[in-house]
Amino acid sequence: QVQLVESGGGLVQAGGSLRLSCAASGRSFSVYVMAWFRQAPGNEREFVAGLSPSDVSTVQGRFTMSRDNAKNTVYLQMNSLKPEDTAVYYCAARYGWSVLRMNSEYTYWGQGTQVTVSS
Repeated sequence: QVQLVESGGGLVQAGGSLRLSCAASGRSFSVYVMAWFRQAPGNEREFVAGLSPSDVSTVQGRFTMSRDNAKNTVYLQMNSLKPEDTAVYYCAARYGWSVLRMNSEYTYWGQGTQVTVSS
């Protein structure tokens, strides 16, 4: 069992930055694939970025995801934010080695943190 708690969301102006954190507790964090998803009102939940247990960071356009296995935490650094980035951002975990993009593949989810980008 893994518990995930996101933090760091908020209101930011377009062009600004935010860093989200996801703290994990429970079973060994280092053997889980970790991912960030987001869901805007009326939209399906979509994949943002993911890391296998052996990855340290990945860059997806304006977003950088990183993990610190010593702290059982993953981060999502979001730069040059746009109003269309407004969504609830979720941290997710799955046991294994492959980063998958479908939300149905992930077993554990955080409660989500709201990110609102004003124009």
